[in-house]
Amino acid sequence: MFTLTSSHQYYMYTGTTDMRKSFDSLCGMVQTGMRRNPMSGEVFLFVNRRRNQIKLLHWEHGGFVMYYKRLEIGNFEIPDTGSGLLTWPALVMMIEGVSLMDIKMRKRFLFKKSA
Repeated sequence: MFTLTSSHQYYMYTGTTDMRKSFDSLCGMVQTGMRRNPMSGEVFLFVNRRRNQIKLLHWEHGGFVMYYKRLEIGNFEIPDTGSGLLTWPALVMMIEGVSLMDIKMRKRFLFKKSA
């Protein structure tokens, strides 16, 4: 079941990825390349060189889940994230093929949890 929501944090791997890699190799890329903990509950995105395949790696209670999409026509438009952090709306639009180049996000109230 697809359990990803706007409550997760999404991080894009900045390099290209060999899509033959599976759970362990992608976890290694998260640890060494992104300096993040793959078991943190965050979602990590990997795209191949041609940008027609994407994998999402996510730790859920009890194990890793990997989502994989391969486009038959076209490619994914990779947003310029700078920090690697990607928003839920940007992820959904990217996967659905909506161009993010001319889209502007309007300001919204953001409720921050107190620590």
